[in-house]
Amino acid sequence: MSLKKKPVTGMKDISPKEMEIRNYVMGLIRETYGQFGFSAIETPCVEHIENLSSKQGGENEKLIFKILKRGEKLKLESAQSEADLVDGGLRYDLTLPLSRYYANNANDLPSPFKALQMGNVWRADRPQRGRYRQFMQCDIDILGEPTILAEIELILATSTLVGKLDFENFTIRINDRRILKAMAAYSGFETDSYDTVFIILDKMDKIGLEGVEEELKKEGFPEEAVSKYLELFQKVTPDLEGVKYLKETLNGVLDEKTADDLALIIESVETVRTANFKIVFDPTLVRGMSYYTGPIFEISIDGFSGSVGGGGRYDEMIGRFTGNQTPACGFSIGFERIVMLLLEKDYQVPNKAGKAAFLIEKNMPKDKLLDVFRQAEEKRKDGTVVSMNMMKKNKKFQKDQLTAEGYTEIVEFFAK
Repeated sequence: MSLKKKPVTGMKDISPKEMEIRNYVMGLIRETYGQFGFSAIETPCVEHIENLSSKQGGENEKLIFKILKRGEKLKLESAQSEADLVDGGLRYDLTLPLSRYYANNANDLPSPFKALQMGNVWRADRPQRGRYRQFMQCDIDILGEPTILAEIELILATSTLVGKLDFENFTIRINDRRILKAMAAYSGFETDSYDTVFIILDKMDKIGLEGVEEELKKEGFPEEAVSKYLELFQKVTPDLEGVKYLKETLNGVLDEKTADDLALIIESVETVRTANFKIVFDPTLVRGMSYYTGPIFEISIDGFSGSVGGGGRYDEMIGRFTGNQTPACGFSIGFERIVMLLLEKDYQVPNKAGKAAFLIEKNMPKDKLLDVFRQAEEKRKDGTVVSMNMMKKNKKFQKDQLTAEGYTEIVEFFAK
């Protein structure tokens, strides 16, 4: 049987050019988020299957790469269910492992704890442009901060990072899960139907208001409730006035503080932002994860149809581990999509060190070869990248190849 040269479906090999950009972006992430006080941690890529299947991960729980028990624990002949075969899985995000880590180490961590995580995650998803089965995630989270200071800091840190990567005209959309629920309650939907309503609402940008109306009616919801619900979206505006409108209209089903806090987040970010972007109120924003409990947000970039980042408040997840409620809020950037967009616009990593290639003729005498190595070491002291290469017969092709790799200085060394 012949070996396969291509990577497994949904996963990819990474070229030197892409690695250069990835490494630069990761360095910029550490630097930028570090300036906001976030500390890096790392969690294992394998999680307990009970944690991954705890109904906290929404649709992602259907996409878990599960791991068979090993050695004596794996008893194929007596297994009666999947639980007899599986005890772990590859993590599908970084939020659940962070929650487990915090629950296990809270006594040794500061409060609030500002965490930065970068690492691969895995989802058995259908691959498409900007979506893989193995991909890097970058998360910042603030644990133990109950006020909107957490949301403001997360949005400012993330928008600062995206701005440093020369993305302009990007948009941060913001909403609150409590506003979503209040709109549904005001319209007359039953509490146990909210998830269905929100799944349909989440399609608004694809199927429009009429499409949402049609799907809600197909689900058998009362026409009066559907009509009242859609009227809210026809009247609300994507700004502070829209928040104010819902605060007044939903009086009695929405806590005024929820609307006031959301307005303050928007005002604060608009006042002190450093990057060029818009922050807009979007009452159709749902976010797929069922663990969100408060404000939620997403980043979109002009010219790309999907989001390139998202997050929100999830105050109940850590309590699933500890039994005690712990305020938590996080923001994840779409690392793979951002790198893809940078590659597509031929992004050049700034302030790169000079690159020199030394071409050495074959049969170079020992003393001369050692001298070439000494010259290379001297050059590296000032930060220059120096690559040692044996001279090839087709020097023109060799030099062209080195130039394409970014080598701006090419020095030839001959035996005589």
